[in-house]
Amino acid sequence: MKKSIPVAAAAAIGILALSSCSGGTSADSSADGGGPADLTVWFMESSIPDDALTWLEDEFAAENEGSTLSVQVQTWPGIVEKLQTALPSSSETPDLVEVGNTQASTFTSVGAFSPLDDIVGDLGGDSLVASGIEAGTWDDTLYATPLYQGARVIFYRTDLLDAAGIAVPTTIDELADAAIALNEANPEGTDDFTGMYLAASDAHTLEGMLFTYGGDYATQAADGTWEGALETPESIEALTTIQRIFQDGSEYDLDSNDAVQAAPNLFNAGRVGFLSYLNYAETEIDQDLWDSGKVGVMALPGLEPGEAGVTFAGGSNMAISAASQHQELAQNAMKLIYSEDFQSLLASSGGWVPGNLDYADQLTGETAQFAVEAVEASKLTPNTPEWGVADSAQVPASIFTRLANGEDVQTVAEEVDAQLEGMLNG
Repeated sequence: MKKSIPVAAAAAIGILALSSCSGGTSADSSADGGGPADLTVWFMESSIPDDALTWLEDEFAAENEGSTLSVQVQTWPGIVEKLQTALPSSSETPDLVEVGNTQASTFTSVGAFSPLDDIVGDLGGDSLVASGIEAGTWDDTLYATPLYQGARVIFYRTDLLDAAGIAVPTTIDELADAAIALNEANPEGTDDFTGMYLAASDAHTLEGMLFTYGGDYATQAADGTWEGALETPESIEALTTIQRIFQDGSEYDLDSNDAVQAAPNLFNAGRVGFLSYLNYAETEIDQDLWDSGKVGVMALPGLEPGEAGVTFAGGSNMAISAASQHQELAQNAMKLIYSEDFQSLLASSGGWVPGNLDYADQLTGETAQFAVEAVEASKLTPNTPEWGVADSAQVPASIFTRLANGEDVQTVAEEVDAQLEGMLNG
């Protein structure tokens, strides 16, 4: 969900973490000493609802006589650097940590987390979100399991579509056509009206379109090198469609990140026909619009009717520090975090799609069904610490900004592929 750090910082934590592991403090269960202990888990701010935190602390103490689990809530800014300092030290490390799913490779790639393959069945197994499993895996070993995901869905104004005589789209091509047709129709003659709110700064929405067409930023070859993938036919088709919506279907394509946060207000005011936003935005849409049936919701549509598109699903993964002195107890805590009680509270109280999809039915609201569909079909950015270099350099946003400014799609793809290959191959 959050940005990872450049490769130099990742290399630094690698040296420290591997040094710590070589001291014998990692996944050897004898490090527990056979007795009770006080464990610490780091969760991130605004991630876990209070009732879930209370349940976890109480249940851990009840099931592990004499032991405690203390929750410490961390802030997102600076968390990678804080983990970089804490994880290698057996005296300073938290026993368990939540980490953003696009941060995970920064730590999985250097041995900072303990392997989880032996207990993944107890954590949900095949019911765990596939994109989160991929994010938490390095060299075919699972180190961090998906904790929760936030999903982008498509909100649309049924009243405006009806007034313009436009059918609800069932494929991504139809979505593009409907956005452009609605933008042209502007059935209520609204100032600054847009068929679809689509901004170049909202890279995660646009990545869903790229992935749905089968495109990608880069792919990894058998020898481990990364190859730019924006020049593939699938990516070119996606980028061409995105540019077409920018040019003919969106009036807000150059909005800033801050402006994107206010997009639900434009939707409420009848100035936006289609809005891609995280599922929690349903609470920001005026209740009278819901009550009067003027709002519809769907997952990003796929290439064929009835298919969900391949969205980017931001979220977090959960891991055990390799430097923890209490590996067995930490595994007990992980099992509680992936229990029905805790995962259900993530959904019912937190509003997240839980990492174990068996409990996704506890998610409520108008967007619940579509958020789950989106997460089930989700995909993440390239799984490498070096993606942090590209992300920090704003490469994704720059791609879409160039398209919004009307640059040639093929030229942009060729130039960015070369740029990404240089960054990702370090």
